[in-house]
Formats: sequence, C-alpha cells, structure tokens
Amino acid sequence: MDIAEELAGLDAAFDHTAVAAPRIRDLLPLYRGLLGGAYLGGGDNVVNGYRTLQLRYANGSKIELMEPLAGSSFFDSFFDLTRGRGGVHHLNFHVTDIEAAVDALRGRGYRLFGLNLAEPRWREVFLHPKEAHGVLVQLAQPGPRATEPVPSLDDLLAGRGRRGNGVPSP
Repeated sequence: MDIAEELAGLDAAFDHTAVAAPRIRDLLPLYRGLLGGAYLGGGDNVVNGYRTLQLRYANGSKIELMEPLAGSSFFDSFFDLTRGRGGVHHLNFHVTDIEAAVDALRGRGYRLFGLNLAEPRWREVFLHPKEAHGVLVQLAQPGPRATEPVPSLDDLLAGRGRRGNGVPSP
C-alpha cells in the first residue's frame, strides 16, 4: 500500500504546501507577485525559531512561506540539504482525529516524530521523509481558535505578526 492510500484511510485532507527559504522576502515576488497569491496572515513560532505566512490562490489552494528567525538553527539541516536555497519543506494534511491517525500509522509501522498534542489549537505529528518518498508530511488537527486580527504583510515582515518577536525579516 502506498502513502496516498494510507493517508486516505486516515480521513486526511490536503491543506497546504510549505516552502522555506532563508528570507520570505525572496519568495514573495514569485508566490505573491507572479503567481497571484493573496496574503492570509502569519506569525512567529519563537519556540522553534521560524516565521510563516500563508497565501491563498483563486482555486482555494494555499502555500505557506517560512523563514528562520534571527539566530535560529531550526532550518539548518534543511538548508544544508538544499545547499542554502531552501525549497518545499513539507506537505500539510488535516485530520479529524490526530490520536487515531497516530495510532493507525504506528500500527502500520510508520516512523513518526514531533508529536505535539499539548496545543489545542494545533495538534500535530510528522511522518518521517524516509517513509514518504523523501517528503516531510505533517498531519495536523486544527482546534478552536479565537478570532484574531490579521496583521498586515508589512507588520508581519516587521516582526509584528501573531506572536511576533519584533525583529524584522531580513
């Protein structure tokens, strides 16, 4: 059974592709300018050391752009693999029951890592790239979220997005 069949059995729905680079600003001319992605919002993950923003396209598909925060080593091994350029970092699928998905994948012998069930608004686990033909697959169960104001793109890049650290993007 291939990975697509395995994920289909988990009631997984594709949500977005994440692209990482040393600078989000270098990704915007292509993904926002040329390809027409509409800015949705974003913010910082100061614990893990990265900034994200999402773009939506006319058909509803999404791309998440990611960059390391100053001093972060979060993407070091990824950038080593991509010779510093970055590229597709992961594919995200939403599941309705993350615990059932974890149990099902473990029961089928898949290697998982990064299990985080502590944050009710975003519970996640990752399927190792060696299990998915070289692709990092994120399975997430989004939870209830309070309505928050969406920072402008300029504010996000200035470090004033959701959980912003106040340090501008390079």
